[in-house]
Amino acid sequence: MILLSIRFHSIKSEIRVLGIDDGKFVPHTKGTVNVVGVIYRGAFYFEGIMYTEIKIDGLNVTQKFASMIKASPYYGELRVVLLNGITFGGFNVVDIHELFNLIDLPVLSVVRKKPDFSEIKAALRNLPDFKTRWQAIQDCGNLFQVEIKPEFNSVYVQVAGITVDDAKKILKKICVFSNNPEALRVAHIIASGLFPIKSKDLNY
Repeated sequence: MILLSIRFHSIKSEIRVLGIDDGKFVPHTKGTVNVVGVIYRGAFYFEGIMYTEIKIDGLNVTQKFASMIKASPYYGELRVVLLNGITFGGFNVVDIHELFNLIDLPVLSVVRKKPDFSEIKAALRNLPDFKTRWQAIQDCGNLFQVEIKPEFNSVYVQVAGITVDDAKKILKKICVFSNNPEALRVAHIIASGLFPIKSKDLNY
């Protein structure tokens, strides 16, 4: 059952957010990919980090994210979870509404380029469990275009457990230097930097 959206009576400029992104990996291989979560207080204060691994093109990302978040000592202080899209490790698809139900925190999927869903659907047909993956993408709901500041390009957002208006207000608070929230930007840098460590395990 999907919970009602969490309403924010006020949104502080130093709201604690968690940004999650995956690292680099070799496509069409078996194995796992690094995932890093970075905690920021607003747009300026880095406060912590969390880590997990998910299967490349697997089906376990929603549960793995929930376990990572709930096991973190920062869990009780978080107010919003930000994802860099809804596909990780290739096409391991996050069900953002299930994730919201599991962690009881609003979830925002934020991308800076509008996804081509017809292209994604075609790619998914090459993987097992096509219907499950495609249904998970459809279940994430509508994609909303959000202008954060006139000088930045718009971003595209899907939401769970939060109204679109509150999501826009939060993004405007935490996107100061670009249209990419700092928590997501730093999570991407750290996760990508772990790839040389992971690649040592590959047989080539």
